[in-house]
Amino acid sequence: MEDKELNIIDHLDELRKRLIYTVVAFFAFFILGFIYVEEIYKWLVRDLDVKLIVLGPSDIVWVYFTLAGVVALAGTIPVLAAQIWMFVKPALTPIERKISLSYIPALFILFIVGLCFGYFVIFPTVLGFLVELGEGMMVTNFTADKYFRFIMHMTLPFGVLFELPVVAMFLTTLGIINPYVLQKIRKYAYFVLVVISVVISPPDFISDILVTIPLLFLYEVSINLSKIVYKRKLKKEKEWEELQGTEDVID
Repeated sequence: MEDKELNIIDHLDELRKRLIYTVVAFFAFFILGFIYVEEIYKWLVRDLDVKLIVLGPSDIVWVYFTLAGVVALAGTIPVLAAQIWMFVKPALTPIERKISLSYIPALFILFIVGLCFGYFVIFPTVLGFLVELGEGMMVTNFTADKYFRFIMHMTLPFGVLFELPVVAMFLTTLGIINPYVLQKIRKYAYFVLVVISVVISPPDFISDILVTIPLLFLYEVSINLSKIVYKRKLKKEKEWEELQGTEDVID
């Protein structure tokens, strides 16, 4: 019983250490983003025909913290993935360690791809549609607060959701899920993804479609990639068992 308690304490200490590393990385990237926030701001508003306005000093601070926070989030994702991998590494086989380690850079890359998709495809399409609705009826001005909140709503969800295929592959490698489970819950997953699409997109049919289709496509990609990983996992396990059986016979 004492050994079990000591083992739990060791795991909690290890988890605490991994969390500390992740938090330190977040603040380091946050400071870096804060230093370059002016350059990031100018790049994000480069295509605007009007200057953004603020309604108070706190709005300026909010913009700084928001942009630095996005940089910190993007930079922390591979660090967080690496810390999770190091935490579960002792429980993995050598083959699982090698395969799962390759997912860490993929998480960061897909997060950036998701942000780019949201910013360069979804954001201008939805923004243009909404601006045209008020054209000729009202003067269009944007506050910095509202503008950057809108950008975040159109980009951050895609950054997270684009990681779905890699997460599915990683969990398949660990044996937590398999492609047949993903196929079985497909209709429920579709429902959840449609709800997410409606929530994060503006209230119009075209925007809902533009957001929904990529998410459903990502789910299907996740299933197919999970199948590949699952078949390779079964093959490796079979080869390992045959190797162990051969060694037993020799002994």
